[in-house]
Amino acid sequence: MNLTVICPHFAPDGAPTGHVMTSLVEEWVEQGHRVHVVTAKPWYTHHRVEEGWGRGLVQAEARPWGRITRVHPFPTDKRNIPARALAFFGFTLLAGLVAIVRRPRPDVVVAMSPPLTLGLAGWAVGALRRAPFVFNIQDVFPDVAVEAGVLTNPLVVRVAAAIERFCYRRAAAVTVLSEDLRENVAAKLPEEQRDKVAVIPNFIDTGSVAPQPRENEYRREHGLTGSRVVMYAGNLGFSQPVELLLDAARELADQADLRFVVNGGGAARPALERAARDLRNVRFVDLQPRERLSEVLAAADLHIVLLRPGLARSSVPSKLYSILAAARPIVASVDEGSEVARTVQGAGAGLAVPAGDGGALAKAICAVLADPDEAARMGQRGRSFVEGWPSPAGVAAEYLELLGRVTGERPTRSDPGRSVA
Repeated sequence: MNLTVICPHFAPDGAPTGHVMTSLVEEWVEQGHRVHVVTAKPWYTHHRVEEGWGRGLVQAEARPWGRITRVHPFPTDKRNIPARALAFFGFTLLAGLVAIVRRPRPDVVVAMSPPLTLGLAGWAVGALRRAPFVFNIQDVFPDVAVEAGVLTNPLVVRVAAAIERFCYRRAAAVTVLSEDLRENVAAKLPEEQRDKVAVIPNFIDTGSVAPQPRENEYRREHGLTGSRVVMYAGNLGFSQPVELLLDAARELADQADLRFVVNGGGAARPALERAARDLRNVRFVDLQPRERLSEVLAAADLHIVLLRPGLARSSVPSKLYSILAAARPIVASVDEGSEVARTVQGAGAGLAVPAGDGGALAKAICAVLADPDEAARMGQRGRSFVEGWPSPAGVAAEYLELLGRVTGERPTRSDPGRSVA
């Protein structure tokens, strides 16, 4: 098949969704398929286009298996919602135009959300090039932004919801990461279309994320040697109530050997750092290169996963599975009965407490740290759990099967004589 993929990030960009799509494309190429990736110039790590990627709006790279076309993402302050919306539409317009004019005609178009607007690009490319459009949902928007309190204007919410439903209805298939997300998306479709929503979870690469020694270079760099470390590692956005972790740090400040590490960046970080100025047991560490992920995760005695109340039906934190692969215990502050809570409890990998309950979070942290042997067993059970999870090759194969169904083709190796030049 000839595939056109429209996504917000792709290697070498360091975003988690970029890693997901890069791995999928690599697997599809391995099976002989041709791919045109339309994405943004790398910008995720520093929230600006990285050095060496030029000032132009469009930059194309020919590859033996197809092409990567990178367009300007127009990065803005995430807290400036009107500017961010304009940036999304500008990026979407450029990406859509590039995908439309490139030859040959794709057999199928895959678009990733967020941003939600890429669904419009995927639909337009599919409609104009007479190819089915598959919508890949990583987080359900606008629900995530509404529940997090980022979108409050009723008109903007209605417009975003209309775009969401428009894209779902016109997609040949919609893929989501969990049953919670499937129920959410399916409820927004007519009954006769609900069976086109498919659950395909993101893969876990248990080879690249593996258990490592607790005392390591990361600990030495940040003055953590010999301490008990509770870590939140990931995006510091509006969906993650990291202030609950700061409250726990304040409550447990009398434990001299206990350190709380917030490893990551995002729009909420400046406010969090101001809130933690009086907390000597809290460290903020910048986002680390992906090749250090195993080391970073290994440095913690306990990891924290946080979602604001109501968000579990719209988002599945990818960090959950990386932590499990690193064989470290988890305390998850999430909606009761959600995918995250069920995973942590079902794997026996930690504790789940109600979302937004800071007191319950602090008690759970104390409970896990009080029994290091059981904490180690939790970590090992988590690792055993994810070793049975789909690999990158397995998840890519699920997508190929789905793409084969919507195109009417068998998901086999494509004709090597076809070209994307």
